[in-house]
Amino acid sequence: MREILGRRRRLRLRRGRRPDHLGAALRCATEWDWPVLPGVGLTAAGGRGDRDRGCACPDPECAVPGAHPFDPGLLAATRDPRLVRWWWTNRPDAPILLATGGSAPCAVSLPAVAGARALAELDRMDMRIGPVVATPTRWSLLVAPYSLEQLGELLYAKDQVPSSLRFHGEGGYLVLPPSDTWTGQVRWEREPLAGSAAPWLPDVEAVVDALVEASSSAPDGGSRLRY
Repeated sequence: MREILGRRRRLRLRRGRRPDHLGAALRCATEWDWPVLPGVGLTAAGGRGDRDRGCACPDPECAVPGAHPFDPGLLAATRDPRLVRWWWTNRPDAPILLATGGSAPCAVSLPAVAGARALAELDRMDMRIGPVVATPTRWSLLVAPYSLEQLGELLYAKDQVPSSLRFHGEGGYLVLPPSDTWTGQVRWEREPLAGSAAPWLPDVEAVVDALVEASSSAPDGGSRLRY
């Protein structure tokens, strides 16, 4: 059966059911061959979703509270199920971080409003889309691995690239569902197909024009990063 426009059903958590971070991390590492590691997480103060919660790292001015590597560091990302089980057994609510680049997926992220606009345009063009990760403030399109040289040549040809676009390539990372971060719950806007092998990913060249245009036409001209 033909996959229509790369649409994915959204992951919806049953009311009162605790998100299964360990299961999601194992699926990434063992079924999809994606290297993962736990994020630093948030402090325990306040209720779930409370914006007063801060990052569990020592930096009081942390720019991405809860949603970055700390201990272990990014280089510890692994596909080893034994280590993944150990990490999330000891820290069951730790955010799931994908180490991007190399043989792993890369990603392009942009403000949520611009992301919705870009996906609508890609759908209108009948463009096949891979998985899309969403937070309340930003959406991230997963794409096939690219090198810094490829990305540099691609962006050099553009008249303008909004600073609100972020490129998660070699040495980068991306927070995956069902993590909880300072901005709120991380979810799949376009979820990988159930029962599939490693999810199909588009080339960055296929989607970057729509992402640049959507960010440039945002109310602020795409000049703000907006975590």
